[in-house]
Amino acid sequence: MDAEDVRDIFRGLGPVSIRRMFGGQGVYQGELMFALVASDEIYLKVDEESVGFFRDQGSRPFTFQTRDGRTTLTSYWRMPESALDDPDEAAELGAMALAAARRAKAPKLRKAGRPAPGQNSRRKASKPVA
Repeated sequence: MDAEDVRDIFRGLGPVSIRRMFGGQGVYQGELMFALVASDEIYLKVDEESVGFFRDQGSRPFTFQTRDGRTTLTSYWRMPESALDDPDEAAELGAMALAAARRAKAPKLRKAGRPAPGQNSRRKASKPVA
């Protein structure tokens, strides 16, 4: 599957860019990677909010073997075949994947409601000492 095929599949999302990576291709809207192409299959970004939908569709996650022989699961699940020929379905699934990518990029809050260490946080300005 070449870059033009991928752009055509996701044309309902607006402009997307394709970047080569690790023997496959990353599919981006802006700086957010929401899909990956490997072995001529498209995998979409999922998270705990969207993975159930893909599981119910009979999808499977993208996996790869590490150098030490372990299998690694990713947060990208195979796009249903029906979406390859249906631009509306591809746009809907692409939008779900973009939402998952945005949530993954958003700062994580700790249980106490404070940003995790290293995350941007709003700090109150200290009062000047008189």
